[in-house]
Amino acid sequence: MTDTPATLLSRLENGLLTLTLNRPDKRNALDQATIALLHTAIERADLDADVRVVAIRGAGKDFCAGLDLRELLASADKTTDENERAALHFGSLFLAVRELPKVVVAVTHGRTLAGGLGLATACDLVLAPESGSYGYPEIQRGFVPAMVMTLLRRLVGEKIAFDLVATGRVVAAAEAYRIGLVSRVMADDGYQDEVVALLGRLTATSASALALTKRQFYQLDGMPFEEGIRLGARVNATARTTPDFRTAITAFLDKK
Repeated sequence: MTDTPATLLSRLENGLLTLTLNRPDKRNALDQATIALLHTAIERADLDADVRVVAIRGAGKDFCAGLDLRELLASADKTTDENERAALHFGSLFLAVRELPKVVVAVTHGRTLAGGLGLATACDLVLAPESGSYGYPEIQRGFVPAMVMTLLRRLVGEKIAFDLVATGRVVAAAEAYRIGLVSRVMADDGYQDEVVALLGRLTATSASALALTKRQFYQLDGMPFEEGIRLGARVNATARTTPDFRTAITAFLDKK
């Protein structure tokens, strides 16, 4: 893959596709053009067998401050239908990330706010440095964090979710981890080295096993217990037919 236009940089190396939000002067705020580029990048990652893992990063001091405020202000003069289409364009990106049969990792730093935190939490893993800060301050700007609320309620539960969206408070990485917004918090010193090591382990993992794991994991959402067990049996049976399964089990037994 080649680099996409300047607001989103793309690099594929050793199975890892790194997508970097590249509007550091705007704290990587997401405008419609950048959202479209993210859609295209995710679609290409789905079709490219060389892509095993996707990492989303932000250039500069922050991961992402959310949607572009100038575009949001301009939207006040548009029709409800036009604004709903624009919102769905962003929201469908969350679905695309979830449906991608490859692990997507948000490598956050600095401030990860509003729609930027929505994008991060749509990913399968959210990595955070100790100095990171996270929140949904839309309410403080007379706006509603509507596109992220479905994700947020599932991640942290009803009471904490409402506290976050109704007050707009921003939390430190340690609290973000405690309430379930991020997957891991790492020390600032050595953060990038730990991230690279983790991404390397993921790219070295069986692609078929990761794809089956991801698909089952999200299919279980809201599924009755008995149906979940039956789904697990089907996935278990499918996993046993993959070349990666045979190779990995054989290699393990040969070591004994």
